[in-house]
Amino acid sequence: MTPLQLMTCRQAPLRLVIFDCDGVLVDSEPVSNRVLAEDLTLHGWPMDTQEATDRFIGTGLVFIREVVETKLGHALPADWEAGLTRRIVAAMRQEAVPIPGSIEALDAVNALGLPWRVASNSSHAEMRAKFGRLGIGDLVAGRLHSYQDVPHGKPAPDLFLAAAAAEGVTPVECVVVEDSVAGARGAHAAGMDCLGYAPHSDGAALRGVGAVPFHSMFDLPGLLRAARREAA
Repeated sequence: MTPLQLMTCRQAPLRLVIFDCDGVLVDSEPVSNRVLAEDLTLHGWPMDTQEATDRFIGTGLVFIREVVETKLGHALPADWEAGLTRRIVAAMRQEAVPIPGSIEALDAVNALGLPWRVASNSSHAEMRAKFGRLGIGDLVAGRLHSYQDVPHGKPAPDLFLAAAAAEGVTPVECVVVEDSVAGARGAHAAGMDCLGYAPHSDGAALRGVGAVPFHSMFDLPGLLRAARREAA
């Protein structure tokens, strides 16, 4: 199935678009994974940015702590998450940039009259820093869902279900835009269609967990317009 076929063959009207943050709206993953790699190296697990990306893309700090403690054979400090978050926030305030086409996509969703929300394994502090750096803090205010708000982050469905509940829609009325396997698994578990943003690959990994790959955020408005026409 192509992205256009997915959007025009939906069995329910489209009433909510749920965006991931990192790698979909904000090109923040190189920054956060660099900071994570530096931190883990200091704690005794030598790692570079690419390895941190490969191992942990789309996952949350609770999961990362479990993996790291298993690898090291001892517990990380009790305040490890808080310290790492502070360093990531500081870096994001200086370095975060938008994914090409992402701001245009948000503008297009607004022009269509479609509600949208952001569901992220990032903390609220991180998202405020990222979106503040992009100059769209006011635009996303009241639409943000963090792993901090739910029992389990991605790949559990909790974040997506919380976003749907906040908007008062059912899961089948939602489309999720994700770039990670963990996020796509969460969308599938929530019972939502998922468009998998894959700018640098054919999207096979995303397709393998139920997402339909597309390759440019500039294409997203057209896909959403197609879904709205079909619903009308």
